[in-house]
Amino acid sequence: MEILAPAGGMDTIQPAVRTGADAVYLGASKLSARASAKNFSREELKEAVEYCHARGVKVYLACNTLVRDEELPEAMALIEYACQIPVDALIMQDIGLISLVRQAAPDMRIHGSTQMSVHTPKGAELLWNMGFKRVVLSRELSREEIQAIHEACPIELEVFVHGALCMSVSGQCYFSAMLGGRSGNRGACAQPCRLPFSVSGGTGHDLSLKDCSLLPHLRELEAMGIASAKIEGRMKRPEYTAAAVAACRQSLDTGTVDTQLLQQLEAVFSRSGFTDGYYTGQRGVEMFGVRSREDVLSATNKVYQAIHALYKDERSSIPITAQLSVQAGQESVLTVCDNESHSLSVKGDQPEPALKVPLTAEKCESYIRKTGGTPFCLTDFQAVVGENLSLSSQQLNGMRRQALEQLLKERTERKPVSFSAVSYPPVQTRSAKRPKYCRARFTNGDIPDAFLDCELIYVPMTLSNQVLESLMDRGFAVAVEIPRGMFGIEDKLYRRLQEIKALGITEVLASNLGAVELARALDMDIHGGFGLNITNTAAIEQAQRWGLMDVEVSFELTLAQIAALGGKLPIGIIAGGRLPLMLTRNHPADNAKGTQRDPFLQDRKGMRFPLQRYGSCTEVLNSVPLTLSDRQQEMAGIDFTVLRFSVENSVEMGEILTVFNRKLPLKPPITRGLYYRGVE
Repeated sequence: MEILAPAGGMDTIQPAVRTGADAVYLGASKLSARASAKNFSREELKEAVEYCHARGVKVYLACNTLVRDEELPEAMALIEYACQIPVDALIMQDIGLISLVRQAAPDMRIHGSTQMSVHTPKGAELLWNMGFKRVVLSRELSREEIQAIHEACPIELEVFVHGALCMSVSGQCYFSAMLGGRSGNRGACAQPCRLPFSVSGGTGHDLSLKDCSLLPHLRELEAMGIASAKIEGRMKRPEYTAAAVAACRQSLDTGTVDTQLLQQLEAVFSRSGFTDGYYTGQRGVEMFGVRSREDVLSATNKVYQAIHALYKDERSSIPITAQLSVQAGQESVLTVCDNESHSLSVKGDQPEPALKVPLTAEKCESYIRKTGGTPFCLTDFQAVVGENLSLSSQQLNGMRRQALEQLLKERTERKPVSFSAVSYPPVQTRSAKRPKYCRARFTNGDIPDAFLDCELIYVPMTLSNQVLESLMDRGFAVAVEIPRGMFGIEDKLYRRLQEIKALGITEVLASNLGAVELARALDMDIHGGFGLNITNTAAIEQAQRWGLMDVEVSFELTLAQIAALGGKLPIGIIAGGRLPLMLTRNHPADNAKGTQRDPFLQDRKGMRFPLQRYGSCTEVLNSVPLTLSDRQQEMAGIDFTVLRFSVENSVEMGEILTVFNRKLPLKPPITRGLYYRGVE
């Protein structure tokens, strides 16, 4: 199993490699989901790739942010450069950008980022069918759920084994975007979840989890067939990376980790210790934690100095063989071969007749074996030495140094990945039409007759058959919503969709890649939800290729950006209701005493954020409702709107619909979301 290390800048590459990483992942100045990390310029990226490749370490470039249409050419230029160097794989999130890369560089490996929110067998299957070689799974999975995905699909699996845990499922958090205009989906997360947010009986930091650490489970993961053990932390110090890699290396190689190294790892960064709660299925209060003053002060100079010792020298891990020929009247020749089929020879002086002690094969080996200070280790040596000859130690050492320097350089040379220019999807092809249709999403079956005129109503697929049939009998056009959080319940949802289809309901709302593939398997009509994070025309076209009927585009786009989208697939937006800011597998009230679960979360200013459970997760909703009821004349190029109801009663829902139909302003407090201010 590969140990995959984070590299936030050039100063982390050497510590990662020297402590035993098999691969590193890093970001360029653009498209990185850790925009606040140092990241790599093009020159640094090339230097990092050459350094790693020379030492047998792979490099994965994280291009795992959402992009907009106007950013696609710059993004593709970076990826073309990545193909030239070349990197070993791209870690990606945006389905539109991915579709362009598949056209331009079909031979480039693509790994699905954890930002794609893949946590089910069907989600992994969709990526495999798209040509992905690997997927980075959601961090919230248990060992049994990981095993089920591995058994169901041949795609390689990458699992986070150490580092920070977001409260939200990656790719499904809009908290930072809504509260401060800094989008986590675009690498600019401000981590507001680490601030005080509380439920009744909680600690006051009920959105803050401890860091994950699966060090005791690495051999189990390897036996399970997991391809890569990933360490989080591109924004952390080099010492953190070194300690984490060294601990993973020890755990994987020996089955245990030195107590002193574990203490150093916790000292350099932790949040009240570590947790394996998701992996073991032991979710709850023990998973929560904050970075305390004691945590900060534990990272002393003494700790850093001890960790520095872990990577002060080259790690001699590349096996080589050597052959030496020393013959009378001929130049001496040293030939070295590595484990990647590189082979080269260097020549030295002709030997002289021995005046005292003749040269022996054993003496030659003692000089050639001195590979310290290089990444090489000699595993086999053969020498053909003529009788009564002499060759100086200076000559032997010089031949060894020259051979290893040339071999190291030769190992950096890789054939570029073929890249062909692509045509970008045309934009600004939509008319200036305003939304013709209104849809509404509900959390139960108590729906007023006023919504009979809606083009579609979305209701939970967990409603009883009796309620669903009653809604159809009343004349509603019913589609069922597949939960965004499907951890461990995909089979159950599949059987339920079969029942629903038998009732005559064939339309679904799918806001997760796994939900899309689940519905495709049953040949149902699919409406793409906001959780697919559609932000560009190429993504709309990819959704159409999957067979979707229409899509809700990301609510992180402005109305002007939405109006400029191309593609032939109908598009819509959430135009009313409380926007879902987080999708959490741990309920915030899991950090509270007692069994009662608050229906809301409160920040330090007294704002309340409703909490709603659906599927295997909880949604954290915005503290105030979004409304565009009086801004409908500004919705150019949008085919339909969605009113998203959550905490409203039937009377309130009817009033909101009336206001919307009459294009009147809604009574404050309200928000316009990000449709005018946008995100970084």
